[in-house]
Amino acid sequence: MKVLILGVNGFIGHHLTNRILESTDWSVYGMDLGAERLEKAINNPRFHFIEGDIAINREWIEYHIKKCDVVMPLVAIATPKLYVEDPLAVFELDFERNLEIVKQCAKYKKRIVFPSTSEVYGACPEPEFKEDESFLVTGPIQKERWIYSASKQLLDRVIYAYGTRGFFNFTLFRPFNWVGPRLDSLYSAKEGSSRVVTQFIAELVFKKPLTLVDGGSQKRCFTYVDDGIDALVRILVNEQGRCNNEIINIGNPDNECSIRELAYMLRELFQQHPRHRDDKLFSEIVEVSSQNYYGKGYQDILSRKPSIEKARKLLNWEPRVTLRDSLMRTLNAFLEENE
Repeated sequence: MKVLILGVNGFIGHHLTNRILESTDWSVYGMDLGAERLEKAINNPRFHFIEGDIAINREWIEYHIKKCDVVMPLVAIATPKLYVEDPLAVFELDFERNLEIVKQCAKYKKRIVFPSTSEVYGACPEPEFKEDESFLVTGPIQKERWIYSASKQLLDRVIYAYGTRGFFNFTLFRPFNWVGPRLDSLYSAKEGSSRVVTQFIAELVFKKPLTLVDGGSQKRCFTYVDDGIDALVRILVNEQGRCNNEIINIGNPDNECSIRELAYMLRELFQQHPRHRDDKLFSEIVEVSSQNYYGKGYQDILSRKPSIEKARKLLNWEPRVTLRDSLMRTLNAFLEENE
């Protein structure tokens, strides 16, 4: 199998590439703006990389869509602060640029495995989100943070319409707060623009306060990347076509915790780490309002918990890594690579 991965240097892209090269005989064709996470893959004869931009290198992309068996467009802006600061950039990249790729997949009848997002469920009031039943609930227009959710949701609907009308087979996967090594760079972490685990680890390393937005009562379910990649490989294998035209949550509902609990658990793990247990000073944990932290266009989601019954049924998959182990492995990897 030939797999085209756009955004191959990203968090999911590089972990998936490494797993494919280690455990299959498939070839990966990848594009991204850089290659700093791809050291393990770059010299593998089954990995073919080009440094490029999906908004510019359109001929290369179309050629490889024709050439490959399955297309994975993983390029997106997915940081909440940017939803508020530059909503048009989010729409242009996450919807318009990706729509061009979707249309080419339809033109050449190529299977597409597309990253939807847990954010499409928005403020759904249900205790667990089900792919084919739960309502997708977003906020008012002036709360610009919803442009990411709305862009992704509309693209989900476009892909579904193409797929169910015979243009291609698709699988939409919805990651729920995946964490693990090389999640982001600690040195490029900026307040409000990195994923929360990266932000907290950076603040611990640099002895800055851990900031709880609106008290940190929001709950999330954290999924270790190895579990998530295991599910993705099973989607790519697509045994007996089970994943054709399906939407699949990939998360760990057992790993639910509040952002407040996350902050205290990460600080505890940091304090126990051999390199830091004798530190004289550790980060304090403080609170700030969401308006001061993100701006007036922000609105938060109090709970985001997946039902994974479909993943269990279609993929014979079960997440295995506990919350504490997920955070410990992620923290240790950051500290090993950055200190």
